[in-house]
Amino acid sequence: MAVTSEISQVSAGAAQAGAADTAALRNRALVRWWLYGVCTLILIMVVVGGATRLTESGLSITEWKPIHGVIPPLTDAQWEEELEKYRQIPEYQLINKGMSLDEFKFIFWWEWGHRLLGRAIGVAFFVPLVVFWAQGRLEPWLKPRLVFALFLGGLQGAVGWWMVASGLVERTDVSQYRLATHLTLAFFIFAYLYWLARRLAPHDPPSSEERSALVPLGWVFLGLVFLQLFLGGLVAGLNAGFAFNTWPLMDGQIVPDRLFVMAPWWINLFENVMMVQFQHRMTAYLLIAAVLYLLWRTLRASKRPALIRVTAVLCGFIALQAVFGILTLIWQVPLDMALIHQGFAVFVLAASIEYLVVLKGSYPVGRSAQRETGIT
Repeated sequence: MAVTSEISQVSAGAAQAGAADTAALRNRALVRWWLYGVCTLILIMVVVGGATRLTESGLSITEWKPIHGVIPPLTDAQWEEELEKYRQIPEYQLINKGMSLDEFKFIFWWEWGHRLLGRAIGVAFFVPLVVFWAQGRLEPWLKPRLVFALFLGGLQGAVGWWMVASGLVERTDVSQYRLATHLTLAFFIFAYLYWLARRLAPHDPPSSEERSALVPLGWVFLGLVFLQLFLGGLVAGLNAGFAFNTWPLMDGQIVPDRLFVMAPWWINLFENVMMVQFQHRMTAYLLIAAVLYLLWRTLRASKRPALIRVTAVLCGFIALQAVFGILTLIWQVPLDMALIHQGFAVFVLAASIEYLVVLKGSYPVGRSAQRETGIT
């Protein structure tokens, strides 16, 4: 009788654990698709931000009103008030003096739309977070990670205003340092949320041999991608894409002569238009070489179709992004091609994250998750 009772208790416990794991997987699917939606909004935000930059619209709203700024000017008097504020900054006085109200409305709507989308992303993240938390759909280890993501979103808003403020007093444009920081943080938030979402999806478990051989390479490659994203922000901030519009030569040479004309030497890395564009080109070549090496190492270390497939996609995305970059350069930064180039960078980043996700596998579920420490 005692043995029968013990078997019954074990069976009941196993059934309860199985039901709990099933519920956890169902909750994960909801959370995952919510995070996919937020990632999609961030992709749109990156493209709209690029358009705001390329249309020189970013300084058209000279105040930061997180709540009241949702409502745009509604009367002629309000529009005149906004234009008068714009007339006080150097960009108007030195570049756009005499701008008509209709011309001002064009740049205003771009910046207003950019800010409104930022607020919409905040709502799209915060409201479901509260609902899922209240419903008990979030696993304990996931909660602090989502709170950190919420913090990153708030930080991004502050960094965005910090960037705009740099162009309101002494400059006719925003600081390239702050623009690159703002853009790179947007990419980081996307990568962080996409990483969480994809690790919540079911994946075949990787072998220890795959992980030890390829995970370090995947992280190095991801680091190179982020370096290139930051350099792209510097290029945008200095309008460096509008200069030296030839390829493969740059100013008639493979390695131009005037890369270190500023002193101290390191300032050229951030403020010399020629050097900043040259770095962006060279890092693109480095990424092409790196992804080919990654493909070679992956084929040697694994025969798993999912891993080989994501590596091939990553190779294709890097090649496409290089083509988009070259076309943007030699066509002298047309708006449509420039936005394709900037937006597609998100897909390159997603593929780089996906490579690591396939190597790491899904987050553990249920009791396995409780035993797991230091989940990343």
